[in-house]
Amino acid sequence: MWFQHYFRTVMVLLLLLLATVVPSPAEAQIGPVDGQIGEVRSHCWASGSLTESMVAVARDAGRWNCAGQPYSIHDERTYLRFAIAEGQVAPIYLLSRRSALDAIHFLLIMQDGQFRHMKTTPDQWQNSKADGAFRVSLPRMDRQARHVIVVFDRPSHLMVLEQAYLAAADPADSEQYNRKLILLAGLCGMLAIPLVFNAAFYWVLREPFVIWHSALVTSLMLSVLLSSGLAGYLLDWPVMTLSWLSTLIFGLTVASGLMFTHYFVEPDLMHPHLRIALPICAIISVGLSALHAAFPFFARSVQVGIYTFAYVPILLVFLAALLDALRRGSHAAKYQAVGWCPMIIVGVVRIATGLLPNLPNNDAMLLFYFGCVFEVLSTAMGVAHQFMALKDQRDRAKRDAELMEYMAQRDALTGLFNRRALVDGFRDAVDRGYHKIAVLDIDHFKAVNDQYGHGTGDEVIRAAGAALQFDENVLAYRIGGEEFILLLRGPDADEQAERRRKAISHEVRQKVPHMERQVTASMGMAEIDSSDFAAAFERADRQLYSAKIYGRNRTQHEVSSAARPAVQSVEVAKQGAWNQYGMKPENVGAL
Repeated sequence: MWFQHYFRTVMVLLLLLLATVVPSPAEAQIGPVDGQIGEVRSHCWASGSLTESMVAVARDAGRWNCAGQPYSIHDERTYLRFAIAEGQVAPIYLLSRRSALDAIHFLLIMQDGQFRHMKTTPDQWQNSKADGAFRVSLPRMDRQARHVIVVFDRPSHLMVLEQAYLAAADPADSEQYNRKLILLAGLCGMLAIPLVFNAAFYWVLREPFVIWHSALVTSLMLSVLLSSGLAGYLLDWPVMTLSWLSTLIFGLTVASGLMFTHYFVEPDLMHPHLRIALPICAIISVGLSALHAAFPFFARSVQVGIYTFAYVPILLVFLAALLDALRRGSHAAKYQAVGWCPMIIVGVVRIATGLLPNLPNNDAMLLFYFGCVFEVLSTAMGVAHQFMALKDQRDRAKRDAELMEYMAQRDALTGLFNRRALVDGFRDAVDRGYHKIAVLDIDHFKAVNDQYGHGTGDEVIRAAGAALQFDENVLAYRIGGEEFILLLRGPDADEQAERRRKAISHEVRQKVPHMERQVTASMGMAEIDSSDFAAAFERADRQLYSAKIYGRNRTQHEVSSAARPAVQSVEVAKQGAWNQYGMKPENVGAL
């Protein structure tokens, strides 16, 4: 099955990604060796207002926290101090996590205590190929520099402080990280495959959950793209643009997942109130992310906490809906429960570290990548399962509808088409070239019922229906009692009709052997010169009546339209029979 091969391929890529990002024992020992530096981390921080002198704050020893106290963004400015050991290679970049900022200042403290200042703005920052990071070039440093103080104006997230470090090179430029990006790009490509199948599924089913699954897969792909270094390769956009776009995509991802669950879980297998709550939560999610992205400094010091806490009830509603659907036996919820487990853990980790004090923020990026893949794989399998289930249901419904339609247009006793099918399909038959109509009637059928019973009469009707077999040039109908109609086309239409009329006697003799009397049929034929069924039937029926008058067990053809009288009434036919056979008109109708 295609999905098994697809699943194996994605798992191989995941294992390769894990092997790439987990350092070997030798790589784990990278650090200050022989005067060289890998990273320089800050151990002291201070804060102040935008109006205070940065040099004054830097020189005030009482303002600095060097005892491991958690960072704070309650003040307008936050200062980080980095010590440069003598003999170390001077750092070139400041690297940190993308987040909304006004500006970044650098203060270099020289050996003689003098300060050098440089200010940078967001348009000068660069996207790093590290996960969701940006980098800023430091001012040129000489051997006189002993400390670097980095000043963040109006930081909006603690992670920009917690993950800030100085480096002599961007670690994402390493060959190992490039391999990771190649694998991430491969995973993004693999995640795009379900979109192709979703297009095919929607073409067949037109179910809204397929659209929402496509939206979910797309938003997860964009999340991987923006949160990884792929954005640095593919999108030459400003750092702050990618920052607010990541926030907006997160809200859209949550909303897509909620809407997918709303439509994906089977009807009656989720509490109605929970099903209604899901789209409401989806709207709230989009609104939260849009407001947070558009106004990152509105309540800067507490906005991230409020924003994070606002997703707690959304997560609880989603979990309640999923558990309720599982309790009710939903197969769709089982696929979602498996797929969403890693992502739920990521959400819990982010909420817990964002709200609980003394815990550094953790976005669990590696688990996030795995969660994206597992979610897409599991829900794609669920979509495929649901597709097959719905397809089976619709196929059964279609077969039932076709059977009902078949039964509605078929005579139950003979299997031939019935009068409804004749009336409904007459115009189409004329358009397809059926140009003759024949009306047949079993001779003395009342006598058969009176002598042998209605059971034998039904056997005779079935045998007559078998004799009037239809093919591509002959359509056969039973329109009631012992009366049948044929629609014919082709140059041998008359011969086809006559052969079937004569076959009735043979078929009855074979299939109703206990009946001693011979059963015959009379037939009247006429040309179909319009799509008016009533007119064609009336003319053929007059010929049938003439055939009965003239002795039965025969076929009476309509004369050509040129020789046909304007009115050929039943009385005229009776008068002709009286003149030919010496019968009184009142006795003709008893034949």
